[in-house]
Amino acid sequence: MTTIEIIQVLLFFGLGIALTPIVGSFMAKVYKGERTFLQPIFLPVEKLIYRLTGIDPNEEMTWLRYFWAVLLFATVGFVSTMAVFMTQARLPLNPQKLPNCSWHLAFMQAWSFTCNADWQSYAGETTMSYFSQIFGIMVHQFLSGAAGLAVLVAVGRALKRASIKSVGSFWVDLTRGLLYFVIPLSAVWAIPLAWQGVPQSWKPYHTASLMEPYTAQVQKTDDKGQPVTTNIQVVAQAPKLDASGKPVLTNGVAVMVDVPQVDAKGQPVMTNAPVMVDARVETASIPIGPVASFVSIKQLFTNGGGWFNVNSAHPFENPTPFTDFWEMLAIIIVPMAQVYMFGLLVGNKKHAWCLFNVMLALYILSFVGAWYFDTRPNPVTGGLAVNMEGKEQRIGVMNSLLWGTSCTAIDNGSVNSMHDSWMPLAGLMPLWNILIGEMLFGGIGCGMYCMLFHVLITVFIAGLMIGRTPEYLGKKLDAWCATWAVIGVLVPNIAALIPTAIAVMIPQGLSSMNNGGPHGLTEVLYCFGEAANNNGSAFAGLNANTPFYNIGAGIVIWIGRFIPIISALAIVGRLASKKTVEASSGTLPTHGWTFGLTLTGVILVVAALTFFPALCLGPIVEHGLMAAGRVF
Repeated sequence: MTTIEIIQVLLFFGLGIALTPIVGSFMAKVYKGERTFLQPIFLPVEKLIYRLTGIDPNEEMTWLRYFWAVLLFATVGFVSTMAVFMTQARLPLNPQKLPNCSWHLAFMQAWSFTCNADWQSYAGETTMSYFSQIFGIMVHQFLSGAAGLAVLVAVGRALKRASIKSVGSFWVDLTRGLLYFVIPLSAVWAIPLAWQGVPQSWKPYHTASLMEPYTAQVQKTDDKGQPVTTNIQVVAQAPKLDASGKPVLTNGVAVMVDVPQVDAKGQPVMTNAPVMVDARVETASIPIGPVASFVSIKQLFTNGGGWFNVNSAHPFENPTPFTDFWEMLAIIIVPMAQVYMFGLLVGNKKHAWCLFNVMLALYILSFVGAWYFDTRPNPVTGGLAVNMEGKEQRIGVMNSLLWGTSCTAIDNGSVNSMHDSWMPLAGLMPLWNILIGEMLFGGIGCGMYCMLFHVLITVFIAGLMIGRTPEYLGKKLDAWCATWAVIGVLVPNIAALIPTAIAVMIPQGLSSMNNGGPHGLTEVLYCFGEAANNNGSAFAGLNANTPFYNIGAGIVIWIGRFIPIISALAIVGRLASKKTVEASSGTLPTHGWTFGLTLTGVILVVAALTFFPALCLGPIVEHGLMAAGRVF
């Protein structure tokens, strides 16, 4: 790592840590309804919203009513967004005349953006109109982030209360977050991006003449412009066998060949494949749009869905070294600050800083691991020490790895390189960040309340070890809290593993894999892992725009969003109704090195016991095969 790269890393983490108490304090004041410098501007607007919608800002909700409000809000957003995607050809702001989305793509993307996952099974510049990008996607990048923060505020508020059954008002928390924080910060952050050259335009795409025309294969279309497909037999790679039925080896490694697949009755397994034809390419379409404002909100509030297909690896979405750093910094600002805000809401900043340090340590460890493994010599490419496959030359290795581990530690699906091309154990690092629950600061709101589950499990384990009823922030924990904490951890994990197992056993899952062997398994596990944990990034080697993956991942996204929310609200609703007890000599302090190390151990053990077998079959065995000269 060069000197300038070390300076960038130190500046990146240094600014994130320095801004944490500043931004966190402001967020706490906003949600407590205290006066801020924005109140003279937005307080009249806030009151007008309450008056127009009939909301009583003084009326609070029980935890269950709060959850139903969150679910109703998301469901209405899902239905309206799916309708936009399926009718965009007839809607305004479609200068490129893009067709409607298929029903399964619309289903997937509607849940993806309303649930703050922002997983994309499409190329934005060739699939979504300006109307869909702004009113179907960008609107939810504001709303879903604000909804996640609202849930965290309810959690923090309830933990501070005693003998009260209410946790606050979702509509008030949502409104305040949007008006005083989400919208203003996004608007300010977009200005430097536009200054640096990120497009901010409503004009149609430009057409440029190529200096060197070329011939390329494109999918054939019929007279109505619809893609032409043909029915072909599915094939899968298998070892080549000699006359005696033994695998043919080359340098000790089995030679792989394509084998046509048949079902249990011996009938060919068929799938639709596009019919490709040669086409002379003499012009190129230069996509633009209101990209700067889109990038600002997607980075700040852990959305991550890109305006362009290659996301922030695209030179329009991320044109300069400054925008690369600015967009990366946006990933960590609010997630880090929410931990400090949580400490202010529960009245225990020491506990918040303890959680902050655990998250930061695991986060930095994942970056160091990715950097180490991706800069080791690759025996397959003649021992080259620099792996530039899938990375932009102008961005480089270090900034690609820092971004990749940041966007997965912090539940932000943006990318500036393709994780699919990282070295196997380097690619394990972002996958690991996702699978442990994306709580290394994590998503907006969800990162903290998902960490809460592990905190409670840690407190329970410590209580069992010393033979005392466990306590957390002055409240006695019971079986109700333990049950919901386990549900919040295990259900998303199950939602990641079961669809992965199904996908690698059926033709509908296998036909989308561009790579075989352990690498293909990693691609599928990454897909459903990020869906279950609402990330949105991709390994980029899997064709997920199929009915199987769109429907499957859409359902998993729903599970990964709402099961942790109801679990967190059920826990704090129970604790808010209890009396606060005074700390005693037998109370486990929830700050300091002892608790921090114990919490770290619980996080690692729970994730390892759940995912280690799958990881062994994926990136770990791929690393060993790579050392033997095998690639996938």
